[in-house]
Amino acid sequence: MSKQSFFKSLKFFFYTILLMFTAPVVIYEAFKNQQHPLYWPVLVVGILLAIAAISMGFYSVKLLMDVIFGKKGKERKESK
Repeated sequence: MSKQSFFKSLKFFFYTILLMFTAPVVIYEAFKNQQHPLYWPVLVVGILLAIAAISMGFYSVKLLMDVIFGKKGKERKESK
């Protein structure tokens, strides 16, 4: 288990948590101000942040699993 890879996965988990709290706040603010002219751009930004949070969550879990269980494929075959 590489210490550097472990801290990289924790960094991505931090970004995921940050996005998981930011996206709903932006979407809530967009729905709260539906009469404002910037309603649609703010809503689109919130949805993009939510999609980024989901994809970053999957990526950070993948990184953590690679650190804990080792990588599949080429690197695993070379180490044998």
